[in-house]
Amino acid sequence: MLAGAALGLSGAILQGVTRNPLADPGILGINNGAALAVVIGIAWFGIGAASSYIWLAILGAGLTAAFVYAVGSIGRGGATPLKLALAGAATSVALSSLTLAVVLPRADIAGGVQSWQVGGVGGATLDWTLLVLPFLGAGLVLALLSARKLNLLALGDDLAAGLGEKVALARAGASLGAILLCGAATAVCGPIGFVGLVVPHVCRLLLGVDHRWLLPASAVGGAGLLLASDITGRILARPSELEVGIVTALIGAPVFIWIVRRQRLRAL
Repeated sequence: MLAGAALGLSGAILQGVTRNPLADPGILGINNGAALAVVIGIAWFGIGAASSYIWLAILGAGLTAAFVYAVGSIGRGGATPLKLALAGAATSVALSSLTLAVVLPRADIAGGVQSWQVGGVGGATLDWTLLVLPFLGAGLVLALLSARKLNLLALGDDLAAGLGEKVALARAGASLGAILLCGAATAVCGPIGFVGLVVPHVCRLLLGVDHRWLLPASAVGGAGLLLASDITGRILARPSELEVGIVTALIGAPVFIWIVRRQRLRAL
């Protein structure tokens, strides 16, 4: 539930920061950036401490977010929603391939890492939860403090600046909250996709676009979706278990296609 809340909330923040209906930690490559950093730490530096995984995941998520934004800003018009989505998708594929390249020569860690990469909550323990709570708490605070700023950013950068908002700082603060939430959740559960895409859209349809309501609702909705997906995976594949990352992908992929078909290309 904590992981689902973190992913749902980070997705809502990223959609608000980029003004992009396709923004999601998985689609923008942030999940895979966090995963690659953890895998490099394990394979190349022999890092085994749980707290180190969290820091590595947050570092990887932050570097990936900065890279995608920089690539999406190249050319006329700056960081448009369409360019950010394309840059994120390409980066996500590249990072996934790099992770595979790092893991393949290491047969001693390949099994555990590949299982973790699918995304699941079965390995979470109380110790892991206590380690990750401060990072999730800090991300939650930054997210909730950014609600009003995201409402202003939705009006456009020029109008937000005219109303007295410091646009760059508002984006940076909200993005930092999303990176903390996404990185911490990925460190524990692996790169689980589509939660941050599906949940904010449903909450927006139900509650409107005011981020003061949208952000808390996305956290609650993300927790509910990941919990329901985990239960579904355990029931469908019993006595075995279908990892929750597979279930969320099966749910999220049709929603992703629906959003793309619903939005005109110019609107993206």
